[in-house]
Amino acid sequence: MPYVKDVFEYLKRSSPSQKEFYQAAEEVLESLRPLMIKYPKYRDHKIIERIVEPERQILFRVNWVDDNGVIQVNKGYRIEFNSALGPYKGGLRFHPSVNAGVIKFLGFEQIFKNSLTGLQIGGGKGGSDFNPKGKSNNEIMRFCQAFMSELFRHIGANTDVPAGDIGVGGREIGYMFGMYKKLANKYEGVLTGKSLKWGGSLARTEATGYGAVYFAKYMLEDRGETLEGKKCVVSGSGNVSIYTIEKLYHLGAIPITCSDSNGMIYDAEGIDLELLKDLKEVKRERLTEYVKYRPNAKYTPIEEYPEDCNGVYSIPCYAAFPSATQNELNLNDAKNLLANGCVCISEGANMPSTLEAVHAFIDAKICYGPGKAANAGGVATSQLEMAQNASMVNWTFEEVDTKLAQIMKNIYVNASATAAEFGEPTNLVLGANIAGFRKVADAMIEQGIV
Repeated sequence: MPYVKDVFEYLKRSSPSQKEFYQAAEEVLESLRPLMIKYPKYRDHKIIERIVEPERQILFRVNWVDDNGVIQVNKGYRIEFNSALGPYKGGLRFHPSVNAGVIKFLGFEQIFKNSLTGLQIGGGKGGSDFNPKGKSNNEIMRFCQAFMSELFRHIGANTDVPAGDIGVGGREIGYMFGMYKKLANKYEGVLTGKSLKWGGSLARTEATGYGAVYFAKYMLEDRGETLEGKKCVVSGSGNVSIYTIEKLYHLGAIPITCSDSNGMIYDAEGIDLELLKDLKEVKRERLTEYVKYRPNAKYTPIEEYPEDCNGVYSIPCYAAFPSATQNELNLNDAKNLLANGCVCISEGANMPSTLEAVHAFIDAKICYGPGKAANAGGVATSQLEMAQNASMVNWTFEEVDTKLAQIMKNIYVNASATAAEFGEPTNLVLGANIAGFRKVADAMIEQGIV
């Protein structure tokens, strides 16, 4: 319909050279066509035009001094996209690829992901082009303190509650929280992903990976299938990937791959989880070290991947869990997965599949869980951390995990029912986008033109 096309063209003019943002917006806007036709009120209230523009965009300079006494300068971002459902909520990413387009795509996705959880959280995202790799602990501390010395004035427990993302784990959250506490003179749940010693939640570290596997479980159960005994491929070797692998083992599956920016591991006997945790969470080593302890495993450097393919997705599997980064899975990878019998994709990363790959999965009618639905477990558990902070109580791991599993089931049921409502029962991209959008849009209408 011309309306959706016109909005998308406006977006390209108003936000030039932001390809990742265009990709995220196009996927959502295309899915909304049947909703716009059925319910013209959303057009009358200009919801799409309003929702694609962030409520607030914060860009700032971060000055810090490295161990050699040299001044370094980075860019900092916080996109406060939409607060119709609650305080802005979304992670901080520290990676050299970070720019305005990346942060806007992540923040835009976060609106609908957070809506799908059913919890009272709006959408936002932030970060910096700072690269923590190769930096000393003191350099990371100084950067985090410098970053927070500007960000602190824009966030708060009932305003904007950041969390971690790529490059931001418990260490970085700790340094930022310490500086926030000093500058704001408040001890509050302004960041999630905190240490268990001072306000963190059990199961938060595991939540995104666990949630992606729960989502796959519910998709497959609806078709009378199961993960038990099935070989699965997982990309990445960070927090999401590690705990995707852990939960796959809990459900009796056999995860056989992991990867990092230099290459991948294929371990036909199943990834050695404790070894992977030791290498990545303790020693912070590259995956080349893995084969020294597991000689039957195979390491393939990225230079030896098949042409225009990700090596992970060339391995035959029953289910795949893209858990590394955006656009890591292209059309060639999708074709390889489908040709090799893959029947389930559950995305642990944000927008890991290109639009062409997404269309291939939808057309094949396999179980396909898009990131905004399948990886919502992380932000959902962040909100559970906020709830514990606000009430000054701590829940057990089992309590949080049980709530997480129920939230993921609710997301699946909602997305599936919405897809069926609009005549495409196997299309969870359409179902998740419409379900997430509709809740936010209705709240925006009820709250007026603000």
